[in-house]
Amino acid sequence: MWEGLDAVNWAALKHNYGSAEDVPALLCRCAGPDQEDVDDAAFELLNHLFHQGGWICSAAPAALPFLVRLVASPDALLSCRRVMFELVSRLAAEAGQVTERFLDPGWQPAWEQILPDVLDLLTDPAPEIRRDAAHVLGVCDSPGELVLPALVQCWQAETDPATCLDLVLALGQAAQREPVGPQAARVLELLHGLLDAPQTQIRLAAAHALAPADPNLPAQRIDLLLEAVRDPSVELWRHTSTVEAGVKGVHHWTAALFAGPSTAFALGLLKDHPDVDQRIGALAQAGGLLAHWHSASAALLPALSARLDDSAPEVRFRAAELLACLGPAAAAHADEAAVLLSDTASRATRKGETVAEAALWALARMNDPRCIPALIEVMAGTRSGFASGSAGYPVTAGWHYAVLPGLHEVLGQLLDHAEPLVPVIGAQLEAATDDHVVNRLCQVLAEWGPAAKSAVPQLLGLMEDDRTWAAAARALAGIGVAANRAQDLLLARSSTGGAHAELAAWAYWKVGGEPGPAVEALGGVATEASIPRPVLRMLADLGPHAACYAKQLRLLTTDNDPWTRIEAAHALWAITGETDTTAPVLTAVLQGLAKGSYLPVMLPAMRYLAQTGRAGQPAVPLLLNALSRDERLRSSGGWRGFVQDESIRSAIEELLAGCGGPAAATI
Repeated sequence: MWEGLDAVNWAALKHNYGSAEDVPALLCRCAGPDQEDVDDAAFELLNHLFHQGGWICSAAPAALPFLVRLVASPDALLSCRRVMFELVSRLAAEAGQVTERFLDPGWQPAWEQILPDVLDLLTDPAPEIRRDAAHVLGVCDSPGELVLPALVQCWQAETDPATCLDLVLALGQAAQREPVGPQAARVLELLHGLLDAPQTQIRLAAAHALAPADPNLPAQRIDLLLEAVRDPSVELWRHTSTVEAGVKGVHHWTAALFAGPSTAFALGLLKDHPDVDQRIGALAQAGGLLAHWHSASAALLPALSARLDDSAPEVRFRAAELLACLGPAAAAHADEAAVLLSDTASRATRKGETVAEAALWALARMNDPRCIPALIEVMAGTRSGFASGSAGYPVTAGWHYAVLPGLHEVLGQLLDHAEPLVPVIGAQLEAATDDHVVNRLCQVLAEWGPAAKSAVPQLLGLMEDDRTWAAAARALAGIGVAANRAQDLLLARSSTGGAHAELAAWAYWKVGGEPGPAVEALGGVATEASIPRPVLRMLADLGPHAACYAKQLRLLTTDNDPWTRIEAAHALWAITGETDTTAPVLTAVLQGLAKGSYLPVMLPAMRYLAQTGRAGQPAVPLLLNALSRDERLRSSGGWRGFVQDESIRSAIEELLAGCGGPAAATI
């Protein structure tokens, strides 16, 4: 097995962690008898040679023949053989994707030399290895003419059901790689015939195999797809090498065949089913569709509402959570959500979120006052399934993260109901020992502004504490002149010259004090080269009082950082009223919206541009285009992406209304 291993100058080769001189020892450990040591070595080898992909390192082609020998060895542990084949699969797939400069020149000849050995593994006694071999031959970049004959021969002889599925997928992939050879026409004929095979999952595999070359096929054979993914035999895909997924994964994989928003497929999944995993998977798929497409909401909402009384807590939770994501668009179903406020059944997750908490969140997003008593109860309790902070989730195609926000983020939705909630927040501030809790609650009060004025006594108490005064000062500034009792405390904090003195001076101005201390204090943290973003916002609040900073702000409108540019532009406009310089800076940040690209910096830029009135007119065509897009404008996954989309669209409409003219009237 190790013939030629010592002949390789491993020290001269590189992998993801540097010199490859440790590769021979790892390979030898993979052939050992100790399961734990073998697993450790196999994982380490996979990490060294592949890690997260992006390139084919120089150690990979040198290791390739030894990896394949390990896979072929009947004496090696099956778990190790499979991990080594997984490594070969990842490398082979990545080699076909990366550009030439990231592909070691030794890879292609090494792969061509080892390909016959990989083809031989299609007849290995272990079905798991045969499946892995089919998968590798499906994802590699070898021309169809080199691999189709062996795949066809094995398809004709194979009896293992899961291996048959991997072979069908590999046949479809290989038949598209030129030159395909004389077998390709026969293979395509075979695959089309398999669309009517007696085995449900073979029909699904054939649809997947043919869809890349025939994008219309999924819509034409949607009944086939739905029958297969809802059939109990769908569990067979767990044993395949290509998919390795159960119900939810197969739903997701199959939904990806549709290029646009296939509400018909999602509605088919959402039909009643005795298997709870099917019902959960259907809601997961609906969430992925709703997270990406506006148009899906109207069609799916009735089906989501119908799942609110499901027998399974996870299904009820997910249905209520999706209503929360849709928020105002789902307000017609508020009564159904309110019924669940007493549903204490919990999810089988680490936090054990309850159905009632999802219903509370849904009603908060709908601005429905029925959530208030339940929210107050949750805030007073010791256990909560709501997030402890502000968690972020990536945008993942076709996927939705069914999670709850932090309590402070729930509160942030409820400005219209501040009156009964502010006393509760005030009591929590008095009792809080966690600075993070204090910061988050003060943030809510700052956002609520004058509506939070009844919390001023508690905030004054926090002003006495060196740990919490800064958070309290921000909240007082947000409340404004209704918090003028804080002037003396804020002025005293600003005169110390200590950390955050500029914050205290700015807050003093916001609650009705004189601007002079803020102008002077902000100069202490602003340098010729830069001004911190929070300070730029404070300067904007000061308006003409901060005129001495205009020249510096004008320079910062060309900064490399888009956040700095928009905050400087806004401050410059607030101080001088200039629009010739500031409006183009703000508009430039919004250009990506026309292509459906959204970045968090765009929302404040939009709001700042709206404040300039008719100076925003050059952006109108761009913004009308953005509003017409069916894709959601978001940079986050989970509920936050829905809120981002709502917020930016609302800001666009505000800007268009403020611009006036015929273009704005077309929205």
